[in-house]
Amino acid sequence: MVTMAGRVARAERAGATRESILATAERLFAEHGVFAVSNRQVSEAAGQGNNAAVGYHFGTKADLVRAIVRRNSEQVEGVRVRMLAELGDSPDLRDWLACLVRPSAEHLAALGDLTWYARFGAQVMTDPVFREIMVEESLTSPSLQQVLDGLNRCLPDLPAEVRAERGDMARQLMTHMYAERERALAEGTPTPRSSWHDAATGLIDALVGLWLAPVTSCP
Repeated sequence: MVTMAGRVARAERAGATRESILATAERLFAEHGVFAVSNRQVSEAAGQGNNAAVGYHFGTKADLVRAIVRRNSEQVEGVRVRMLAELGDSPDLRDWLACLVRPSAEHLAALGDLTWYARFGAQVMTDPVFREIMVEESLTSPSLQQVLDGLNRCLPDLPAEVRAERGDMARQLMTHMYAERERALAEGTPTPRSSWHDAATGLIDALVGLWLAPVTSCP
């Protein structure tokens, strides 16, 4: 008969194994790309004697990617909800962009000196198979939709095609500027800004300029 203490110990071991697999997969996917890393490689790098450990604990690679996104997006969501409560119904474009940009920076800063999630996100967002997972899990939250609604209320009256184009540009900046900073920190190379907070400030400045830039009519 399995005792309560035995069940607790088993659950704790399983939880530790899952956490090790998640952390290892996030690092490997960030460094090499999701497609290039197999579940077997993740299991081996996580120190699991059973090469099928990823499948046992998570299922498919898509399930593993989803678990990594959820593991991080919950923290980002908490910061965003807090910022929204402080923001109210601001008419300032910069305030809404800050609410869009700073939660991820604050999360990355809280993770410590060496992180992988920004590069993981960049890898996933450029992968045609796994991109939709990131969109579903981290880009469709109620709080994010509230931020986007507030942002849209502050934008100038732009032609639809220009608004769509600048939205694509903004997403590229938000995804890849943080990934580039994270890469530089991991490699020990200089970064333009000294902290994640300051990096977010620079990104907000750039996005304000992007959205408020004049529109040149094409001939």
